[in-house]
Amino acid sequence: MTRRVAVVGGGSSGLACIKCCLDEGLEPVCFESSDDIGGLWRFKENPEQDRASIYHSVIINTSKEMMCFSDFPIPAHFPNFMHNSLIMDYFRMYADHFQLTKHIRFNTKVLQVKQRSDFSHSGQWDVETENKDGKKEKFIFDAVMICIGHHCQPNMPLHDFPGIDTFKGKYFHSRDYKTPEQWRNKKAVVIGIGNSGGDIAVELSRVTKQLYLSTRRGAWILNRVGDNGLPLDLFFNRVLRSVQKIIPFGVFCGLAEKRLNQRFDHSLYNLKPKHRLFSQHPTVNDELPNRILSGTVQVKPNICRFQGSSVEFEDGSVVEDVDLVVFATGYKFSFPFLASHVVSVSENKASLYKYVFPPELDRPTLAIIGLVQPLGAIMPISEMQARWATRVFKGCIKLPSMASMLKDVQCKQETMAKRYVTSQRHTIQVDYVTYMDEIAELVGVRPSIPRLLLTDPRLGLNVFLGPSTPYQYRIRGPRKWAGARQAILTQWERVAKPMQTRPCDEPKAKRSLKWPLILSAAAVGLAAYVNRNNLSTLLQDPAALLDRIKEYLPAQ
Repeated sequence: MTRRVAVVGGGSSGLACIKCCLDEGLEPVCFESSDDIGGLWRFKENPEQDRASIYHSVIINTSKEMMCFSDFPIPAHFPNFMHNSLIMDYFRMYADHFQLTKHIRFNTKVLQVKQRSDFSHSGQWDVETENKDGKKEKFIFDAVMICIGHHCQPNMPLHDFPGIDTFKGKYFHSRDYKTPEQWRNKKAVVIGIGNSGGDIAVELSRVTKQLYLSTRRGAWILNRVGDNGLPLDLFFNRVLRSVQKIIPFGVFCGLAEKRLNQRFDHSLYNLKPKHRLFSQHPTVNDELPNRILSGTVQVKPNICRFQGSSVEFEDGSVVEDVDLVVFATGYKFSFPFLASHVVSVSENKASLYKYVFPPELDRPTLAIIGLVQPLGAIMPISEMQARWATRVFKGCIKLPSMASMLKDVQCKQETMAKRYVTSQRHTIQVDYVTYMDEIAELVGVRPSIPRLLLTDPRLGLNVFLGPSTPYQYRIRGPRKWAGARQAILTQWERVAKPMQTRPCDEPKAKRSLKWPLILSAAAVGLAAYVNRNNLSTLLQDPAALLDRIKEYLPAQ
């Protein structure tokens, strides 16, 4: 009998779960509370409670080759960094290609997910839902995959800002920000220098009278654009990961920080934090230095109090007549439809084996998908988690003992505490390549570099030296994809394609004198060394010296 799986949420993680269930012969039923797919990436003019919300101009921080699903490359003509509308186009293509939409029940909210009375034997769940008309239904499922993300519940720490109740302007969380037009010629303060805070500060600064960016700790700022104009994340590969393992953490951070400061000096721009680069989730923003340099953005320390329409900062400076304050202060996550003993969340911390499975359940039939914060794209990680979870549900993979899983959870928490700044933002951090390889090993799809170098050197070199694109995890093992090799070998073509928008005849290279001069100098040096014993005689006879030098020059 086919095992039925409930998928909660129809965003990018939910779509991956439906696809992986179908791949493994399971029967997915996806419950999506809104009327469409896309989750976080679907823009709506009016934010809705308990749903993720983005502003109109959002462009993803990870390039298309690094963020795509592993067996469905993003079209070559799509830009490398896509606007949210193009991400939605890609999701629709993916859903249409694999016929996923027919497995989704839209406008259906999950009210409760509860273990059945015989759970220790059956592993089954009771799922209660409610549709837009208020009709409630109950279902029985063999397994549940929760894909609601971690951007639904805004974190508004108003208690940390004395006098906010007296503020005469308008304030709201970054999830409620949509467009900048209404704030033209106004004064605005953005609190927080994460990715949303940086983006909103830059966008508002184009129309406001003055924009103040308030940050407690500062931040290291990364570019989307890397060396030679290529997407930066394409350089986060296995070679870099190998170097990171070899050299001390402080040295590795120092080298990377030096590169960032060559672009702009973080101390000069009042942004340099006390923590190291890889001790906090970096902020990705190409435009912020330009806005600071032009004076439209002023970087300020933390706010100590509000009073009427004025804002006082910790350095004693005061800004009068502030019209808007945007709290880009992150999010909290929870699972209100789950009993607390199933998955407990405290200060954005959840005890999950490999960030997926609650380790204390009698049966491994509940998986949390996409509850990670990678330096990289979430889509391939969610897909890899879903591939693992569905094979666990199917019985193809066994989880270790409860004690082993709890030990792994504790080890990850301790490692994170040592490396990262203490913050609710740093409870679900993972390094993209390391985590992908870790889960891929469990699924049996991690690429074997030595074997590839022996059997297919061209592919092996691309996998090891090139970007760690998701296609690498379809080369071998369960659900391997016949198109994976070709996708890897053509990935640079898809990177270049959207930028080739006009004929560009490169000028013919002029013949360089560099190498002839180097060879000539080497020949002179070699001739002088060989004839060092009678060098004074040769110098008195230049013709003889020239003949000797010609012996060491390449034949014409």
